[in-house]
Amino acid sequence: MKARILGTGSYLPEHVLTNDDMAKLVETSDEWIRERTGIRERHLTDQGTLHMACEASKRALLNSNVTADELDMIIIATFTPDYLFPNASCQLQAALGAPNVPCMDLSAACSGFIYSINTAAAYIQAGMYKKILVVAAETLSRVVDWEDRSTCILFGDGAGAAVIGADETGILAMDMGSDGVKGPVLYCEAWPITNPIVNKGKAGKLRMNGQEVYKFAVRRLPKTIETVLQESGISVDEVDHFIFHQANRRILQAAAKHLNIPAEKMPMNMDHCGNLSAASIPVLLDEHNQSGKIKRGDKVVLAAFGGGLSWASALIIW
Repeated sequence: MKARILGTGSYLPEHVLTNDDMAKLVETSDEWIRERTGIRERHLTDQGTLHMACEASKRALLNSNVTADELDMIIIATFTPDYLFPNASCQLQAALGAPNVPCMDLSAACSGFIYSINTAAAYIQAGMYKKILVVAAETLSRVVDWEDRSTCILFGDGAGAAVIGADETGILAMDMGSDGVKGPVLYCEAWPITNPIVNKGKAGKLRMNGQEVYKFAVRRLPKTIETVLQESGISVDEVDHFIFHQANRRILQAAAKHLNIPAEKMPMNMDHCGNLSAASIPVLLDEHNQSGKIKRGDKVVLAAFGGGLSWASALIIW
């Protein structure tokens, strides 16, 4: 028995911040941002991670024809929850009305959604559960330094979800890995130590060494894709869709060139979303699914890279 994506859903907040809006906050321009990243606008929430996760989840349940009380587990990939505890997945359980199922939050930054679906697949293949809701939701506007033009132009808020269920086919191969030594090139400090003997001030903001992240991504992304293709015995030419983490257009184009992936097989949506971290892949996947571009039986490669530094990929039958 394998684990298959039964349906998808996504949610982007209504408020849109364009590149021209960004130019009013920091020294930049629409042309500068678009040329270097492919981004022209991003969405910002005024309600937080749980609200977005709930909206995306409702749409995924509807799309998969599964009700909340049929779920066996809920996993949320996020590093920007509304509360430290209760965790976001427990809050989502209450909002959806999924009684008594185990809930966990998984933190793997931009690789979080694939880490989560691979985790769900392991539970399903072990015979423990039959239907698992996997959600990725990020309120990145919460951790962005809005005075740092090298990072604030990149990120947006949003959520994507998928229902994973037991089936005869589905996820054929998975790959995950991390290089913690390189973690300091992309990080966000948590709550500081503040007690009677020390006061380290306020919580940190997202920080990134863009050049180092770029070098890591253009090397690692092709490698993790090659790993799942080799494991499954499927060639690049046989894959119908490559759904990548939407961090930067130049990174994705470099990976596509290395693997000889035609542009029509590699959709991108960072132009209207920005970088959504863990939510990036499920939002793009849902857009591709809802438009009817993914057909049942299609071969799809999901691949991501991000903080950790981490990477993950999966080859699935739709």
